[in-house]
Amino acid sequence: MFQQMKYFIAVVDRHNFTRAAEENNISQSAISQQIKELENMLDVKLFDRKGRSFELTAAGEFFYQHAKEVVKTTNELIDQTQKIGKLPINYELRLGYLSNFGTNEFLHTVAHFSQMYPEVEVKIKSGTHEQLFELLKHDRIDLAFSDQRRALSNEYHNEFLTETDFMVVLPLNYPDNNRILATQLADLSCILIVNETQKAAEEQYYRDALGIKSRFLTVTTIDEAQKGYFIVNKRTQAMINKETVKTIPLYAGDIPLQQNYYTYWKQDNSGFYIEKFAELLKKQF
Repeated sequence: MFQQMKYFIAVVDRHNFTRAAEENNISQSAISQQIKELENMLDVKLFDRKGRSFELTAAGEFFYQHAKEVVKTTNELIDQTQKIGKLPINYELRLGYLSNFGTNEFLHTVAHFSQMYPEVEVKIKSGTHEQLFELLKHDRIDLAFSDQRRALSNEYHNEFLTETDFMVVLPLNYPDNNRILATQLADLSCILIVNETQKAAEEQYYRDALGIKSRFLTVTTIDEAQKGYFIVNKRTQAMINKETVKTIPLYAGDIPLQQNYYTYWKQDNSGFYIEKFAELLKKQF
């Protein structure tokens, strides 16, 4: 029946039995016979034939729309099955995750994935957004779990995971407020918790994406960030000692600023294990 469905779709798409037959490398009489057998099997008319032309019946229109989905899904199933059959027995999956996000969701996914596919050796790296981007770009990892800092590219599969609000971490003596704007922070120093090699990229992101106008100071740990303010989000504020600082949501006008998290992999490097890991990771959110 699957092959007959393909013939039927070809006839409808081409609106011509001869062209559909040529496309499928069979004779016109053979494709006509296959369509007739399909109608007999379904016990309905799919076409209203008018001389050499035809129109779909209501049943034919319904069958056509759903048959296309069945054929598409079946072809994808065949393709993925063949890909899995051709994978090496000892497959290696190289993953990267954002170091300052926290590891709960990611490591739970790794553990679940490893139980499901013990034949796959999972290798993990952590890093900043820029480090993960370079690793993925140069094929040193297969998939990255990171925040969004660029326009999404068609060269990559971009699977959205979650979003969270940006928060400004300030000294306890800063006036209480339910929101704060970047312009209100201009006279304070913005603390970047990065090493010197990452400073330029972080500054550009803060200025372009968050509208920060402050001067920047660089430290390597949160404990060093005593003077000025720094920016986290609701996902990462657990690292903060709230006995010594306070957090206020960061806004642009009346809109809260948010950070999006995605899992990324190259379109030309997609495959069963990569897609399955991404699917499992998404379920964690």
